[in-house]
Amino acid sequence: MNFFSEPLTLMTFFPLVGVLVLLFLPSDKKNVLRWTALVTSLITFGISLWVLTMFRSANPDLQLVAKYDWITVAGWNIQYHMGVDGLSILLVLLTTFLTPISILSTWTAVEERVKDFMIFFTLLEVGMLGVFLAQDLFLFYIFWEFTLVPMYFLIGIWGGPRRIYAAIKFFLYTMAGSILMLLAILFVGIQAGTFSVPDLAANLSGMYASGLIDPKTQMMLFVAFAAAFAIKVPMWPLHSWLPDAHVEAPTAGSVILAGVLLKMGTYGFLRFNIPLFPNATIAAAPWIALLATIGIIYGAAVSYAQSDVKKLVAYSSVSHLGFVMLGMFALNAQGISGGILQMVNHGLSTGALFLLVGMIYEQTHTREIKVYGGLWKITPVFGSIMLIVALSSMGLPGLNGFVGEFTILLGAWGAGMDGGSFAPMGGVWWAGLSALGVIMAAIYILFMFQRMFLGPQGEIVDEVKKHGHALRDLNWREILTIVPILIFIFWIGLYPAPFFNLMAPAVDKMVAALQAAAMAMH
Repeated sequence: MNFFSEPLTLMTFFPLVGVLVLLFLPSDKKNVLRWTALVTSLITFGISLWVLTMFRSANPDLQLVAKYDWITVAGWNIQYHMGVDGLSILLVLLTTFLTPISILSTWTAVEERVKDFMIFFTLLEVGMLGVFLAQDLFLFYIFWEFTLVPMYFLIGIWGGPRRIYAAIKFFLYTMAGSILMLLAILFVGIQAGTFSVPDLAANLSGMYASGLIDPKTQMMLFVAFAAAFAIKVPMWPLHSWLPDAHVEAPTAGSVILAGVLLKMGTYGFLRFNIPLFPNATIAAAPWIALLATIGIIYGAAVSYAQSDVKKLVAYSSVSHLGFVMLGMFALNAQGISGGILQMVNHGLSTGALFLLVGMIYEQTHTREIKVYGGLWKITPVFGSIMLIVALSSMGLPGLNGFVGEFTILLGAWGAGMDGGSFAPMGGVWWAGLSALGVIMAAIYILFMFQRMFLGPQGEIVDEVKKHGHALRDLNWREILTIVPILIFIFWIGLYPAPFFNLMAPAVDKMVAALQAAAMAMH
């Protein structure tokens, strides 16, 4: 296998080169270790841009495919099968974009066991890219489980005071859902005679039509896959691991957890549940929409009640990812496109919020909102950037969040109009209820901003002075960390067409397949 003729394989496994170099570097050369990890992740980002230049957005099918026989014992047809299409290209780019930004944010934040941290973080990138590119269920499952290990150690070693509890809770929740998915993968692969996702979709549709797999079994398979993905999203009421993991994780861990790892759940629904189990998807859509809408309202309400700014941002993810799920299960082109774009938007906006909270925490060692106040006068650059990111997170027109949420609400409004996915309740109700979440987001984000940045100076200013230094504004490294995200916040908000164009043909193909399945049901 020539790596240069296999760009997806090269991109996925290139971080392992960095891991090998890190292994042989002395542990006390902290800056050399940081630079090695950063350069590795930047080269990986460069390879992903090379992949983008070869990607043909007009083609709805898998591209740059690498496919080799892997495990063929006892008739098991398991392959090394990688490919990228309009559903995954943006998530691949988001992963390679956020990884170097996260590593750059650790320059002064991670001082203990730097070598181990960089090795785990670099390994995590391999797992995340593999999840978005694997086109064989067995290979996907290996990458899916592999991401658990580095994240477990990143939280458990470099996290906050309750890091062990948070790491174990994160691990057990995700493992519990994954076991159900593994059973479903084995059943589907053995029944259909292949684990290759494109072949499975074709084989399963014939088995549904001939009655070899009845609707009840299809629904059970849908639920088994959905359990793993819903925990990862996380959807209400399976979200309780998320605030603990976010609050205890180091800043870089929180950025990558919110920015990429949660998207593995929503991507799983998009890549596996919807295409492989179309009849069950159509039947389950109203219930998913109900859970998503509850998640939107609940996440926003609980965010408002938080006194810890990091916990506030963590709960906002439950609300924002509720929007993604609502859009995807509208099962129309607007909803699914909006859902994919909102995955990217959430990665950028919430990733940036965690970065900024981490930057102020590094100086003050507290995240209690009540001790802050009047920060904008002391740190004007920090305050201005935080305002832009906060407005983006709450969906202000002209910034990225608005485009995604508006497209999702359009999709939800349209669902059920024609007796489609959200009937009998009708998509108008779901769109109306979830729009409340947009208003509530404005309330909790503006409340947080006003308490921390406006009004009289908080007690934290005097606290920091006691330790012999004043609160400083962002330095050049911190500005350099956040500016690339700001560029995309404005770009997507003002000109989202290139992003929608990348996914449109693949989304249209998926919607056409769903419509065909719906016709066959009737």
